[in-house]
Amino acid sequence: MQPAVLNILKVVVAALCGGLIGLERERDQKPAGVRTQMLVAIGACLFMIVSTAIGNNYLVDPSRIAAQVVTGIGFLGAGAIIRERGSVMGMTTAASIWVVAAIGLTIGAGLFIEGVFITLLTYIILGWLNRWLKP
Repeated sequence: MQPAVLNILKVVVAALCGGLIGLERERDQKPAGVRTQMLVAIGACLFMIVSTAIGNNYLVDPSRIAAQVVTGIGFLGAGAIIRERGSVMGMTTAASIWVVAAIGLTIGAGLFIEGVFITLLTYIILGWLNRWLKP
């Protein structure tokens, strides 16, 4: 497969995985829905694709870009957390943003099966586990 086609496939799969997590968030009327999760997954995937390409062509450590994605996503996730009347809200949404970024990085690295598996596991945790735990 041509490198450009493979990279486009990576971005599309990352977008679909992020979209699935976003659908679950929107279904529960939580912030960071479909568009946000898709954009996070696409962005993380692209950063991994670029860092791999740079690492192959120059004498640089490609993991440095991926490490900065984790830091940047931390700031985005922090924006989803709200403290109100002594309680903290948005922790699960912040965590979902963090996991979706990791999924995007995973798929960007070419680990399709692992990325899709983590997407399905995350969907189960967010959707079904939440309904099972609530009385």
